[in-house]
Amino acid sequence: MTHVITSLCLRDSGCVEVCPVECIIPGKPQEQWPLFYIDPDTCIDCGACVPECPYAAIFPEDEVPSTYTAKGGEFVNRVGLTGHYTGTDHHGNAVVLETAKQLASGDTFDLSVDAQANADFFQKGPGYNAK
Repeated sequence: MTHVITSLCLRDSGCVEVCPVECIIPGKPQEQWPLFYIDPDTCIDCGACVPECPYAAIFPEDEVPSTYTAKGGEFVNRVGLTGHYTGTDHHGNAVVLETAKQLASGDTFDLSVDAQANADFFQKGPGYNAK
């Protein structure tokens, strides 16, 4: 079972550095593929990426929540959202997202569709060319 990076991802990049098999890549172009993605054919399910993510965006594929309840203040990042996020990544580099929405306490959001988005990235999208 592989891990999946969900829409809670704000492109921090720390997960990329700790992956022992280099299976995590940033989506490009960012407007179409706003997350980082885990290659399910390469992932060894070690879980090293999970504690490295400051947004708690990474889940085992069979544990991705269909109903995520926000604590408040976190962002979701997905194509079709039109909000703005500005922050910094693991190295202090600027991260600007135009596909983000800030959640209020108690808001719910379906993260389960991100498992399919991850698969699509490697089956149909630019991640297919990364193999």
